[in-house]
Amino acid sequence: MATRADSIAVSGTADYSIWRVILAASVGTMIEWYDFYIFGSLAAVLSTKFYPPGNPTFAFIAYLSTFAVGFMVRPFGALFFGRIGDLVGRKYAFLVTLTVMGFGTFLIGLMPTYATAGWFAPIALIGIRVLQGLALGGEYGGAAIYVAEHVPDNKRGYWTSYIQITATLGLFLSIITVILLQFYMTPANFQSYGWRIPFLISVILVMISLYIRLKMKESPIFTQIKSTGMSSAKPLMEAFTQWPNFKLFLVSLLGATAGQGVVWYTGQYYALFYLQSILKVNLRTSFIIVALALLFAMPFFTVFGALSDKIGRKKIIMAGCLLAVVTYYPIYHAMRDAAGNNVVTFKSQRNPVTGAPTLTPLTVSTSRWSMGRSPPISWKHIRQRSGTRRSRCLITSVTESLAGWCRWSESICARPPAISMRVCGIR
Repeated sequence: MATRADSIAVSGTADYSIWRVILAASVGTMIEWYDFYIFGSLAAVLSTKFYPPGNPTFAFIAYLSTFAVGFMVRPFGALFFGRIGDLVGRKYAFLVTLTVMGFGTFLIGLMPTYATAGWFAPIALIGIRVLQGLALGGEYGGAAIYVAEHVPDNKRGYWTSYIQITATLGLFLSIITVILLQFYMTPANFQSYGWRIPFLISVILVMISLYIRLKMKESPIFTQIKSTGMSSAKPLMEAFTQWPNFKLFLVSLLGATAGQGVVWYTGQYYALFYLQSILKVNLRTSFIIVALALLFAMPFFTVFGALSDKIGRKKIIMAGCLLAVVTYYPIYHAMRDAAGNNVVTFKSQRNPVTGAPTLTPLTVSTSRWSMGRSPPISWKHIRQRSGTRRSRCLITSVTESLAGWCRWSESICARPPAISMRVCGIR
């Protein structure tokens, strides 16, 4: 039997195909993720640009903390732009979030570094990241809701899975951009001014997406609710003061979103950080490895999204999180072994000239050298090192695939307003 949502979606998309809906929602969301992740992809390069020199460990941690600020404010962005979306429509909320994100990214490309502007550089950078986090919080959940309001209930998992791909695709495009720039530029030029190019060219992508989104229509369910006067006058009040709605919010936040967030970022984003900063793999090589792994993993979002329509969301989420618990430690140990540098721990040391503390990776061979023993060198070791790139790529690809099990579910239940909750349930 067709549900009310089915009948509305069918009548509302007769002259507006679902693929146009997917394109309009996903292109903008992908560009926003590109803008968000290009900042993180260049962490190894930019950490010393915006923070005081002489202490690379502090600069790197401070840079990652600045990246984390964007995540901390995302829930507030979801609340704010979710309210706008429920009042005036998804389309206008989309236009605002995309403009804020794109403008912020463009500004980062124009910003002076710490060497030029002192502490103004990191403070301004944090301010921009706050705005970008707010924009992304409203964008991501809104895009999934916009698609969900166009499709039948029994195919919601499959169609909204295309929105989940946008996060991985945004990270993929940011990495590909960096790879191409590093290929055509010398390391000195990239360090000097090349790092600004990925931020500046995003304005072109934003303009294209704005053009597409200006032609969007409101979702049929939202139009029906507004025309019949069924919209809530106080959606935030209803979401947080009525226990059934607040319970759904807690289940979505702690049950669906928190676990899969750890799975996704550990499997995809942290894998890049781990290869570059911990295992000291060549920057270009590590970018290529992660890019190939992301490309391999992306189709699995739609596979598990479609499967969730058949067996339910909960089973997919639980299976993916359990698989991550069981396999992530062995996979990261395997990545360490494949890198061939045998990093086992870190040691805090001070620079004899500046006195700045640094974390130095310690390997098995380093420990032996400290005991006056030479590291063994054999043809077997050389042959193992010759296959390092292929092994790292395979192992990282497995990591990305595991992340795909959980990632697609995040924004299905990402925003609390009452209208959105009626559309985005977990079964």
